[in-house]
Amino acid sequence: MAKLQPVRGTRDIWGDEARRMEHVIRAFIGVAQRFCYSKISTPVFEFAEVFKRSLGEASDVVSKEMYTFTDRGGEEITLRPEYTAGIARAYISEGMQQFGVSKLYGYGPMFRYERPQKGRYRQFHQLDVEVIGAADAGADIEIIALGQQLLEDLGLAGKVELHLNSLGDMDSRKAYRAALVAYFSDHKDKLSDDSKIRLDKNPLRILDSKDRGDRALLGDAPKLSDHMNTASADFIGAVKAGLDALDIAYLQDDHLVRGLDYYCHTAFEFITTELGAQGTVIGGGRYDGLIEQLGGPPTPGVGWAAGIERLAMLLDETPPQVRPIAMVPLGNEAEARALAIAHDLRLRGLAVDTAFRGNIKKRLQRANRINARVAVILGDDELAKGVASLRDLDSGNQREVALDDLVEKLADELAPEN
Repeated sequence: MAKLQPVRGTRDIWGDEARRMEHVIRAFIGVAQRFCYSKISTPVFEFAEVFKRSLGEASDVVSKEMYTFTDRGGEEITLRPEYTAGIARAYISEGMQQFGVSKLYGYGPMFRYERPQKGRYRQFHQLDVEVIGAADAGADIEIIALGQQLLEDLGLAGKVELHLNSLGDMDSRKAYRAALVAYFSDHKDKLSDDSKIRLDKNPLRILDSKDRGDRALLGDAPKLSDHMNTASADFIGAVKAGLDALDIAYLQDDHLVRGLDYYCHTAFEFITTELGAQGTVIGGGRYDGLIEQLGGPPTPGVGWAAGIERLAMLLDETPPQVRPIAMVPLGNEAEARALAIAHDLRLRGLAVDTAFRGNIKKRLQRANRINARVAVILGDDELAKGVASLRDLDSGNQREVALDDLVEKLADELAPEN
C-alpha cells in the first residue's frame, strides 16, 4: 500500500502556518467590515459554464487549469478557480441588482491544476472584495484603499509596491488592440509560440509574457496611453487623484494588463520582491462587461483578490497564540470540579486547556508546551482546604486562592491578555 500523503499541490495546514493564515483572515474581515462590506460565501463548485463564459474558452485557466468533472447527474461541474465569476453569478441569480450597489467580501479555497511551487498550490486560498453596480472612479479608489489598509494592518505595507495602469474603455481598447497586432505582426518571428497564439486571440496578453524574447520586444511596443480617448484619460486621472489625496503611492505600469474584453479602465497589483516569481499578493481591476457576459443586465464592477498563503508568508513572525489557563486536576473529584471551573472561565471569555489525563508532571509539561500563562492545580489537599493552587508559569511562583473566588480572580487578572 502506498504511503498516505496529500495529493500533489495540496497540503495540510496546521501549526504556525494555520496561525499565520488565520491572522490574515481576521485582519481582512476587520478591514472589510470597517469599509462596510458584507460577507458572501459562494459554492466551492459551480456549473462549468460560469467559468468558461467569464474566463474565456481560450484562457489558460479554462483550457489547462480548471478541475472540471461530470457529476452523477450528468452536469459538468468545476471547482472554483477564482472568486469573481461566482460572485457575479450570485449577483444575477440572487437578484442583487434590486438593492443598488453591492459591496461584498469573501474568502476561501480555490483550485487550479498547475505546477506547484513556493506560494502556489493546486488548492490555495484567497481573499476577495467586489463592488458591483458602481460606475464611478470612487469605487476603484475605495477598494485599492481597502487593500492598502489591509497591508498596513498586517505590517506589510513596506514590503509591497502598488502598480497601476488603465485599460481604457472599449473604444480605446479597440484602437490599441489594432496597434498591438500591427506591431507584433512585424516581429512575429521573434515571438514565443504562446504569444503567436495570443496575437490572434488576445494580443494584450503578450504584454504580460514572461518569455525573454517577448519581453525584449515590449520596450518599443505601442502604449495604451497613446490610444486613450478623453473619457478613459479622465477616469484614470480621477483614480490617481483619489489615491494621491489618500497618500497611497503607486507606480505607473504600462505592461499591467487584463486580457479579457470585459475588463476596462483600472488595473492594479500590489507586488512584492520577497516571494520570488510569485510577486503579486493582491491583484484586481474594473470589469464593467462581466455581468452582461454572464447573462445579466449591463452592470459595472470592480474588485480584487489576494492570496492568503502569500500574505501569510510575508509576515515577519508567526502571530502569538492566546496563552491559556491550564487545568491540572488530580483525582476523580478534582477532575469533575476542574471541568466546572473551566466551563465558568470559558463563559467569561478566557481560553482554558484541559489535558484529560496524565500525572501532574506530564500535565505541567503540556502546560509549558502550549505556553500557558498559569496552571490551576487541584488535588485532594486543595479540595479539603477549599482552595486551588495557582502556579505562574513564567516566574514559577505558586499561591493558593479560595475556590469560591477563583473564577472571579482569574477573570480580573488574565482577561485583558487572554
